[in-house]
Amino acid sequence: MNAMKTTFLLTVLTLILVLGGGALAGQGGMTVALVLAAVMNLGAYWFSDKIVLRMSHAREVSEAEAPELHGVVRELAQRASLPMPKVYMIDDPSPNAFATGRNPQHAAVAATTGIMGILSRDELAGVMAHELAHVGNRDILIGSIAATIAGAISMLANMAQWAMIFGHNRDNEGQGGNPVAAILMMILAPIAAMLVQMAISRSREFGADAGGAKICGNPMWLANALRKLQRGVAMRPMDVNPSTAHMYIVSPLSAGGIGSLFSTHPPMELRVQRLEEMAAAWGRA
Repeated sequence: MNAMKTTFLLTVLTLILVLGGGALAGQGGMTVALVLAAVMNLGAYWFSDKIVLRMSHAREVSEAEAPELHGVVRELAQRASLPMPKVYMIDDPSPNAFATGRNPQHAAVAATTGIMGILSRDELAGVMAHELAHVGNRDILIGSIAATIAGAISMLANMAQWAMIFGHNRDNEGQGGNPVAAILMMILAPIAAMLVQMAISRSREFGADAGGAKICGNPMWLANALRKLQRGVAMRPMDVNPSTAHMYIVSPLSAGGIGSLFSTHPPMELRVQRLEEMAAAWGRA
């Protein structure tokens, strides 16, 4: 169901691009925007590990420096039949973690010093299993595809805005559209694309929760860890760049109510509930 939902949302993003391109800038403008967005996001995808790790002030740690973290990650990677990722530490009292890397062969996991102080070994295993599930599911690639399409839509809207400012029109070629529809698409298409992109991110989090539970063998390890992380982040918010917030297992930018539509993470209560239901089905509750 999670894979089907992601496929559906990516299809919706593509339709927004195609329909928005016709209304805003025609086929030529749509092609230019897609190529530019693809180049930008391909670069971000290829160097994502270095970019995110540097922005997060993460430092690679050896097994001698972080024996417990290395041991947990190695054991889980073997269970998941994944290569051993590089292990990083972030000197931050707020408990959190993330994974990055363009594929399993170039993956890295990072944990804050804060997470090491509040989780048991089993709970740490639940968190690292979640991150390895992201690696195994190639969520970085899926996120890059979504960002490419969403970026192209935003570029189209900007191109249409400048075209309107300078009085450009295509009516003489018989390709002009309804100007009212074009204005609406210029405003609504980027918002819709952002909402769909964030919905894809939330869907992948659910997938990583389920995959992580399978890797570590007990959904309650991750459920208990998520409860602690939510309380820990609320007490000690992280100072992170908003562009990297979606990488973390618990969002530093979480919001309730209508703000949840603009969140890259599902509601914590729902994540824990799903894990508890898995545990009950497995007889691990």
